[in-house]
Amino acid sequence: MNLQRSQRASTAVATPPTRESDDRAIETSIPFRLDSLRWSGFHSRVVLALGITWILDGLEVTLAGALSGALKQSPSLHFTNFDVGLCNSAYLAGAVLGALGFGWLTDRIGRRKLFFITLALYLTATAATALSWNVWSYALFRFLTGAGIGGEYTAINSTIQELVPARYRGWTDLVINGSFWIGAAIGASSAIVLLDPALAGPDLGWRLAYLTGAGLGLIVFVMRMWIPESPRWLVIHGHPDAANAIVDDIERSATGRSRDPRQHPWPKIRLRMRDHTPLREVARTLFSTYRQRALVGLALMIAQAFFYNAIFFTFALVLTEFYGVAADQVGWYILPFAAGNFLGPLLLGRLFDTLGRRLMISLTYGLSGVLLALSGYLFAIGVLSAQNQTIAWMVIFFFASPAASAAYLTVSETFPLEVRALAIALFYAVGTGIGGVAGPLLFGALIDSGSRGSVFAGYLLGAGLMVAAAAIAWRFCVAAERRPLESVARPLAFVE
Repeated sequence: MNLQRSQRASTAVATPPTRESDDRAIETSIPFRLDSLRWSGFHSRVVLALGITWILDGLEVTLAGALSGALKQSPSLHFTNFDVGLCNSAYLAGAVLGALGFGWLTDRIGRRKLFFITLALYLTATAATALSWNVWSYALFRFLTGAGIGGEYTAINSTIQELVPARYRGWTDLVINGSFWIGAAIGASSAIVLLDPALAGPDLGWRLAYLTGAGLGLIVFVMRMWIPESPRWLVIHGHPDAANAIVDDIERSATGRSRDPRQHPWPKIRLRMRDHTPLREVARTLFSTYRQRALVGLALMIAQAFFYNAIFFTFALVLTEFYGVAADQVGWYILPFAAGNFLGPLLLGRLFDTLGRRLMISLTYGLSGVLLALSGYLFAIGVLSAQNQTIAWMVIFFFASPAASAAYLTVSETFPLEVRALAIALFYAVGTGIGGVAGPLLFGALIDSGSRGSVFAGYLLGAGLMVAAAAIAWRFCVAAERRPLESVARPLAFVE
């Protein structure tokens, strides 16, 4: 290591062991150096490279919905509505298990390594989906695709929190999560073109649509090279020199030069470096020390998972079964729906950093639930056309999209760094397992009944969950806006 890099490491000063022979305490200003930066080209690259993950997820979920009609008409598959719901639930089940397994690895071996592992799994599985020969092979490949995307959730949300300055954290997180709907628009557009009988046969178009996702994933693989490991993670896991080198590079990107710590009165935090966090300590942190925060995160995750997955995975089925929309025309209805979902986080995201988390989370969850109940009643009495139904969904999800993104924001910023990725994974897994996996199966069965009243009952259930989550957020949500992560949740490695 050269002299210049050794000097840069002066903000992380090692002290003699205080407990165990491999236990070293350090003082560092790295978290406060990162939070003091203004927005720069580096942060824009982070948004671009990480946001594409949600574009991929949006593409996958939209294809699953938009292609449901084509899968039912496929000469080789002949899916029923139940098969469509089963395979969508397989995707979500894979995402749940992938989030748990990869979430543990993200906290153990770092954020950046997981970027490439999970992306490689996604690429392989989504390409294999295009080669499916029956319902079980399709379900298996969708399961593996979901596992890759679920692992992405944990690594990406952790990295967003730890690289983006505190005053931009809420808006950035919501916009990146909201970019899911750019992928939804791409998926809808692909479905419009590839399901056109004049361009592709009934058993070819849906296969080419899945290959679109694999092609986009290859672009993401290259863009990931821009993103460094989290300096906060590196410091705690015994790599202060590497962490300082990365922060110096980020500062040069933002200010044109490295900032001399001797000329800036940054606060310092004292940490004891560790190579991992035992699962027993993780469990105690999540379910004892931060029990109330855990209940808030769980309530938000379950409500948004049921609300989104139940409705969006069966979007195409409602249009085709109740409104008579042709399967190859469903993509046109998804485009305005996707626009409302992306505009919500983009336009309302700043308010989460200014008006605050508690007010905005409660407001967006509550409005989403009330609006779904109202539109569900209009659907039940048969006064909506396909166009009016789409407009209603567009308005509902203008508020529901930032609400859903705020669930990930809440979980990822209100727990200590050492358990952040696993916390995201656990609450995503439980929320999706309860609300997300059950939702598509339930709504698939309700739509199969042919009864508008039965579907309305499902909408009321989703609305009730969102309103209940709004009440919980209003009472217990943590005011984390514009605050350093270390003041929202003190690291487990903190030394008095």
